[in-house]
Formats: sequence, structure tokens, C-alpha cells
Amino acid sequence: MDGPDGPRRWLKVLDQTKCIGCHACTTACKSENDVPLSVTRTFVKSVDVGRFPEARRAFQVTRCNQCADAPCVAACPTAAMHTRPDGIVDFDKDLCIGCKACMAACPYDAIFINPDDHAAEKCNMCAHRLDIGLEPACVTVCPTQAIIVGDAEDPESEAARIVARQPVSVRRPEKGTRPQVFYRGATQSTLDPLGADRPAGDTYAWSEIPRQPGEYASGHPGASNSSAAALLSYDVAHGVPWDWRVALYTWTKSIAAGAYLTALLLALLGRLSWTGVVFGWVVPVLAAVALAATVVILIWDLEHPERFYYVLTKPQWRSWLVRGGVIITLYAAVLAVHLLGSLLGSAGLRQAVAVAGGPVAVATAVYTAYLFAQATARDMWQNPLLPPHLLVQAMVAGAAALLPIAAWWTGGPVVALAWVLAVAAAVHVLLVFGEITLAHPSAHARLAMHEMLTGRWRAYFWAGLPLVAVGVAAPLAGAWVAIPALLGLLAHEHAYVQAGQSVPLA
Repeated sequence: MDGPDGPRRWLKVLDQTKCIGCHACTTACKSENDVPLSVTRTFVKSVDVGRFPEARRAFQVTRCNQCADAPCVAACPTAAMHTRPDGIVDFDKDLCIGCKACMAACPYDAIFINPDDHAAEKCNMCAHRLDIGLEPACVTVCPTQAIIVGDAEDPESEAARIVARQPVSVRRPEKGTRPQVFYRGATQSTLDPLGADRPAGDTYAWSEIPRQPGEYASGHPGASNSSAAALLSYDVAHGVPWDWRVALYTWTKSIAAGAYLTALLLALLGRLSWTGVVFGWVVPVLAAVALAATVVILIWDLEHPERFYYVLTKPQWRSWLVRGGVIITLYAAVLAVHLLGSLLGSAGLRQAVAVAGGPVAVATAVYTAYLFAQATARDMWQNPLLPPHLLVQAMVAGAAALLPIAAWWTGGPVVALAWVLAVAAAVHVLLVFGEITLAHPSAHARLAMHEMLTGRWRAYFWAGLPLVAVGVAAPLAGAWVAIPALLGLLAHEHAYVQAGQSVPLA
């Protein structure tokens, strides 16, 4: 929408010096946008600062930040999340496949899945009202005029004047998203999701927040970023976007890629025949079955599984879900050509496609690291060693999956596979110990690591690590160690995925 002097660029000011915490904006938003119960586009968080008799309550109107460099837009595989020419980050429910990548990417926990239509949704500044010259619903009902919307390009706009001339703040500026929602008079105890202590028992001023599995409120028990007396008094719980199916998919994908890479490595070293049954049939069939399971799990995890093909037919190419979909498709083609070579009895074709397909298998193993990196909300996942670590995990999974088959199949390369498993398991354990003993650069990463090592997900982590470590004994103990190694890797993946999402963002 254009203004009198050119295109508009909308921004919003939330004046917390005027907010009285009446929640009129929340109810108006729900009414205007037909937001169902259990989810909100906007809510008013409150923190009690100080101690009696010198205490006060600080409020924060919490919603989408309309980022100029929105990570949800980059992560969305179908451009369902998109930035309008006027700067509003909007959404198209008809394009949404419900992958929840936008939720994982948002550093502000502002996006949710609508339980009625199963599509991603958030505040879009009531774009439908702005387009016809009306103010957003929250602006019209605010009794103290604490919510101000204006055109950043209009010097007469009150919102633009406040941003240009008065001290304002944004939430989590270190994420580099350039929010277009500015706070006037907000305190660090509300802006920082770890800036206030979480009350014991999660009992708040007006409600007791239900803590379902995988749900988190702001703050952290005994670990806030503030030395001030600040205690959450009202908040809402937020669910993690990716559940156990993501760990299961990374595990099956590791088997699919690792089986092929392990066999290719042994063939290149002369420990596995290029023309034998194991390389010709067993390896590509195992990899194809694991890859098919990966695709099924990926589709199962979507809120709109019937739209899964949008990833390839309506792609937004910055998304690593799209790039990963292309990589998986190429890998499936490699396996199909390999099996065709076996069917035709062409060892040369098998060998050629195996060597050419090796890089595709590597990409299949590691692309999830880049998908996790697009989840800018999750500091623990911003790990430059994650791609090689996923490659090592693929070698563990591939060798462990092939070893029992080779032991059962007469003439299989049991000894060679046992040594691959032993070396890969040892490297995995060393990488894990390096990750958990190094100091992490942010409070969010440290708290996520705390949840993995001593918090909610500790049982999975501490069960998984020794089970994988058993694989180191494969050359001496035999093929049976492959089973605990595979189970340990799955437990580790689950702990890592869930702990990375355990730190509150709102």
C-alpha cells in the first residue's frame, strides 16, 4: 500500500510506560482474527520487579516483531511466510504445509499452529485493516494509547517520530533480524525471556500455567539473566515445534546415507567387492528402505501432509527444507540407478554411480545441520561442527545397520564393518564430550545444554552416550554391539533435538 509520497513501511511502537496490562489488545486480536482458544497472536507478559514495599509490575505486549530480515521467511519452504512490500511479515494459509520450520526459526516464539486449520499463524498487524485505511484492532481498543502504528517513511507519523527521537528498544537485537516493533520504556526483565525468575510451581498471578510435555514458559528455574528481584507474574506456555519424529527422521536418514557411504569406503579400500551381492543389492536396498522411512516420517510430521509435494512444486529456495528435499530426491535417484545396474548385471554402471553418488550421500547425511542452523531461535544448534558430526553419526548408523546383516550373510565384510563402527563410535563420543565440556557463548545455549545433561532430557542423553560407546568394542565383541549402538544414537538424537528447543524465547 502506497502513502502520499511513495510506498509505506509500517512500524509499531509499544509504549510500556502507558500499558496497564488490561489485555484488551489480546481479546481484540482474538475477536478480529478469529484466533481459537489455547493460542494467541499477542499477549501481555508481566513481571513483578523489586521487593515489598518497593515493588512494581512491568508489562510487555508480546507479539511478532515484523523483522526486516525475518528468519521465518527464509526458513519457510513454500513462501507461505513472506514479507509484503510495506514491510509486514504476512502468511498464506493456502501455501502452508505445516512443517513448523518458521516456528523453529523465530527468535521470539511469535508463531503458532492454528489448531483449527493446522496452518502457521501470527500477528500480521491486521494487514487487512491497514489495507483499507483502518488501524489494527489492538490499536483501536487500547485505553491508554500504548500501541502506535505508523509509516516509517512519513515524518509526521507519531510512531516514526518516537523511533527517531526517543530511546526505544527491540527484543533480542543480537539475532540481527532488525525488528520493526519498538518498545518504549520496557525493562530488561520483560524484554529478555531469561530476565526474570520463573515462580516455583509455575503459579502465576491470574492462572496456573499447565506444563504439558514439551511446553515451556519464560524464565528458567534458578537461572535468570538478571541480578534484580524480578519474578514472572503472567506468561503463557509455548510448545516446541519439532517433536520426537524429527529425531527419528534424522536417525533413519543417517542409516540411509551411512550404509551407502560405509560400503563405498570399504569398496574403495578393497575390503568389499564392487561386483558382490552385498554391494550390488544389500546396501542399496537397505539404504532405499531407510530413505523411504525418512520420507514417510517427514510427511507424517507435517500438519498438512497432503501438501508435501509443495516443497518441490512451490519451492522457496533459501529454505533448507527445500534444498534437503532436492538432495533426498537426488539420492533416491542414485539408489535407483545403482539397483538398475545390479539388475542389468553391469558392474561398471554400479561402480560409476557409486562414486558419483558418494557426494550426494554425504549431502544427505549433513544437510540437517544447515536446517538446524536456520532455526536461529535455537542457540545450541548454531554449531559449526554439526555437519561433520552428522557425517560421523551416519557412519555409525550405516556400519551398525550393515554389521548384523554381514554377520548373517556368508562372506560379508564383518571385520571391516566392525572397525568402521568402532572408529566412528569413538569419534562420535569424542565430539560429544567436546561439545558438552566447552563453554557456550550464550545463556540460551548453556541452558539448553543444562536441559540435555541434567534436566528434562538427561535420561536419553546419558543412556545414549554409553550405548553408542559400546560400538567401540565391535572388533572384539562382535556384531551384537550394533543394536545398542543404533539405539544409543537414536536416544542421543532425541535428547539433542528436544533440549535445543527447551529454552523459552518469549
